[in-house]
Amino acid sequence: MTPRPRTPLAAAPPGTPPAPDATIAVALDGISRTFRSRSGEVHALRGVTHAFRRGTFTAVMGPSGSGKSTLLQIAAGLDRPSRGRVIVDGTDLGALDQPRLTRFRRTSLAFVFQSYNLLDALTAFDNITLPARLAGRQVDRAAALDALDRVGLRGLARRRPTELSGGQQQRVAIARALYGRPAVLFADEPTGALDRASGRMVLELLRSLADAGQTVVMVTHDPLAASYADEVLFLADGRVVGQLRHADPARIATAMSELER
Repeated sequence: MTPRPRTPLAAAPPGTPPAPDATIAVALDGISRTFRSRSGEVHALRGVTHAFRRGTFTAVMGPSGSGKSTLLQIAAGLDRPSRGRVIVDGTDLGALDQPRLTRFRRTSLAFVFQSYNLLDALTAFDNITLPARLAGRQVDRAAALDALDRVGLRGLARRRPTELSGGQQQRVAIARALYGRPAVLFADEPTGALDRASGRMVLELLRSLADAGQTVVMVTHDPLAASYADEVLFLADGRVVGQLRHADPARIATAMSELER
């Protein structure tokens, strides 16, 4: 499962403030997120600043409780920061009220979960087009079949999830995300429930999407999965503590080991 060589990107130091730039898909500017619990305040993120470039594949890693899932949810507009700005595809999410934010997420963002979130009673095709139908939009049959074709499943459009392998179900979930032509595809542990072979197919698919210009941001705990990305962003205690570009699994594993000491 060795990723193929890729053209290096220009390096940028960790914590570089996001600047107005058409090449930036997602800009996080001083993002903090505080939760209240019975034991007091929990600081999930502490002033995170980072820019995700268009057409790149970024893996976000860190020890348990480092804030990586919170970062993904805030970047995807699923949660609001306590402080700071999130700018996605040129839109400041903080300037949107909840109805407009919901519409923006539906048209510009997509989220892929570890658990697939497919309905067993529906075919792959119907699962892909369900969000559009729930939003009252006309189904674009050609676009849905194209999304299935991009994940290598065009011939399985009429299959139900119970007739598909775990890897195929995850690829249907990715096709559902691609159907809306999102500016950014977010994935939270997309290979966590898959065997090695199925996981490799999903990672190769995400890699190919980025190579074709799609922006992909993935949370993972697996150094092998992270090695498919252009960049690995490391979090600890709610802060960005380092980056690696085009690193192999051994270098990523070493960096993670140092964080977990």
